[in-house]
Amino acid sequence: MDITPDNLFSSLANETRLRSLMLLLRHDELCVCELTHALGVAQPHISRHLALLRESGLVSDRREGLWVHYRIHPDLPEWVRRVLQHVFEGNAERSPFRNDAKGLARMPNRPGAPRCA
Repeated sequence: MDITPDNLFSSLANETRLRSLMLLLRHDELCVCELTHALGVAQPHISRHLALLRESGLVSDRREGLWVHYRIHPDLPEWVRRVLQHVFEGNAERSPFRNDAKGLARMPNRPGAPRCA
């Protein structure tokens, strides 16, 4: 996997992508509907940014029926993992990242329930 510093930092420079990555670093895997709920954005908006993260190699996806689940790509180079971990550790309890995590925790009908809203 060939992630360049330009790819990484341009991904981190966008608020939607950064907030999504922060949630994915906190959780092993999240469904598009969970990210939509936590960030308070429309599904097409989040899907477009997740596609960019997937194309850059930062996340991978898995389909399960109608749902698409995302996670931090398991084959990231170690230097990328370290950068992401430092960003997470330094900012997870700051706004808006803390609020995103709280919003996700309050989400009804999370995946595994009969219907993901």
